[in-house]
Amino acid sequence: MPIKVSVVIPVYNPGVYIEDCIASLLRQSLPDDEYEAIFVDDGSTDETPERLDRLAAEYPHMHVIHQEGSGWSGKPRNVGMAAAKGEFIQFVDNDDWLGDEALERMYDYGVENGADVIVGKMAGKGRPVPRELFRKNRPYANVENAPLIDSLTPHKMFRKAFLDKYDLRYKEGRRRLEDHVFVAEAYLRAENVAVLSDYLCYYHVKREDASNAGFQRFDPVGYFTNLREALDVVEELTEPGPLRDRLFRRWLRNEMVERMRGQRLLKLPADYRQQLFDEMHKVVVERFGPGVAAGLPTTQRIVADLIAAGRLGDIEEFARWESQVKPSGVLDDLGWKDGKLTIGYTAEYKSGGEPIVFRTDGEKDLLVPPLPQTSLDAIARLGADTSAPLAKSKVDLVVRERVTAAEFFQPVEFTREKVPVKRREGHFRHVFRATSRIDPLSAANGAALDAGVWDVFIRITSCGWTKDTRLGAVRGDGAGRGRGAAVIGSPARLFLPFWTDPHGNLSLDADQQTDRIAYEFTGLTSADVIVTTDPGRLTVALPFHVQGESEANLKLSNAATSRSVELPGTLSSRGTDRAELRGDLPLEELAGGRWGLELILPSNGDGKPVALPLALDVRASGGVVVKRLAVAARKPARSRPAFRLLRPAFLRRAAGRLRRTLKK
Repeated sequence: MPIKVSVVIPVYNPGVYIEDCIASLLRQSLPDDEYEAIFVDDGSTDETPERLDRLAAEYPHMHVIHQEGSGWSGKPRNVGMAAAKGEFIQFVDNDDWLGDEALERMYDYGVENGADVIVGKMAGKGRPVPRELFRKNRPYANVENAPLIDSLTPHKMFRKAFLDKYDLRYKEGRRRLEDHVFVAEAYLRAENVAVLSDYLCYYHVKREDASNAGFQRFDPVGYFTNLREALDVVEELTEPGPLRDRLFRRWLRNEMVERMRGQRLLKLPADYRQQLFDEMHKVVVERFGPGVAAGLPTTQRIVADLIAAGRLGDIEEFARWESQVKPSGVLDDLGWKDGKLTIGYTAEYKSGGEPIVFRTDGEKDLLVPPLPQTSLDAIARLGADTSAPLAKSKVDLVVRERVTAAEFFQPVEFTREKVPVKRREGHFRHVFRATSRIDPLSAANGAALDAGVWDVFIRITSCGWTKDTRLGAVRGDGAGRGRGAAVIGSPARLFLPFWTDPHGNLSLDADQQTDRIAYEFTGLTSADVIVTTDPGRLTVALPFHVQGESEANLKLSNAATSRSVELPGTLSSRGTDRAELRGDLPLEELAGGRWGLELILPSNGDGKPVALPLALDVRASGGVVVKRLAVAARKPARSRPAFRLLRPAFLRRAAGRLRRTLKK
């Protein structure tokens, strides 16, 4: 068979961190004779060379090339490309790993869409990854119709004939941003770029020892000299104008402005902070026209203008304020409807616990940062009037799997509301009121959510901030109604919203990954069970949302005789959040004993028994008495020390609840 994909992995002293990478390559769904892995050992001095030699000896499609150390990853990637026999080349770093079906899915997607470059969905394990790019599948993407420029790491699949046609190779030697130069040119020359977002292809990992090359402090002079080489590529392959400005904006935003914001700046030593700033200032003045910064949102534009003006002190003052800016959310409503989990919430940005404030100036809305007047005057003199295009702001709801870090956007409808600030005429808060609906059977970009625990986040994009916060710790009066489990799909699956410990945030358990389902049954009583004896039938009322009908079983166990009987049943809806399980009851098999009840719910065909607080006393005569069993107390709520009652945040929430009560 011809080789479809060659995976090139530059290797230097990864130690145990390479094991996840190796394991993921061996797990690929693509047949072994249709892909190869080429490890290029760049002068490792640990045990890795011997480990790779053993791997290559055991698996014919695993290869290793040893070379003297080159000091960086550019040369080993080039060596791997030269040795590759595949139709496509996928680059992987030695401390990252691939999803089990990544190579097969990306190859098929690239061939189907005639792509020269395939970008697979990424998850960051302690590292940031692009988010907006992977909001949806993009079979025909380019730098004009998609935010490709947000993803310049090399961890992509490239058609080998395309790379050879343009002699695309990495710059070699110890340097920075060689992947930016390579990937930017690939984007600009490609006939088509395909973005695959419905499967998690690549795990970008931060080592526990933080020794990844990208996390090491760099020499500012060398770094920004290398950055200019990426700008050179853009200048060579684009014309002056809006597109070039938009592409340049990526480096201004990510490599300069974001390094000068909040705690990221304030944690740097003062001398290193000054060196970074000086080099940034040179690049901005030399290479960026006014259209580059003009397209940034409010806070980023302010920082960019201050960099251009050489005002590090004002940037530091602005960073102190921004370091306190955080999103906040209140869960207003929660419940199942038509197989979808409906979530209503209110969201806004706050700083130091207080809402961010804006003011109206004619037709403009202006951000009002609480900065010293000298800093505000400096910003005003630069023409950065803090105008905030609030109509472009948005709120999203995403679900993120706790183990894999896979995340997916959910549908959202929202309105923006300007809430007047008392005693400050013309000033207002900017509040989102939103509703999202999670359909577990299509929530993963059209696919069903995998088994796992999915944490719920809201993400607010406004004024140059894009930040996440958990949802649920602060809840309105309607947030708990209809929160119970749902049994949906065919074959049926179980999905359970629950509050996390100890913070009380909202998560979704798919297919009984936790034991939380047991809590749903603590309120059952003997009245929830109906038994008929002619013929023997059992009906149990359950606090579930059910779509249609599905199969579920009851397991009856007799502790005295160690016997058990499993009864098939039918689970059907009895209202929005109520269901009933019906099944035949073989009274002659059960006569003369007490039988505990366990429910076996459909969860991907492999449900886990859950004890119900009920038992059946089956008389020898055939009569049945339903007993409620003693139930262990729920885990006590997290205690709140008395001193917490005096905290300002607690007092503000209490005052808010009182105001809402008085309005009613």
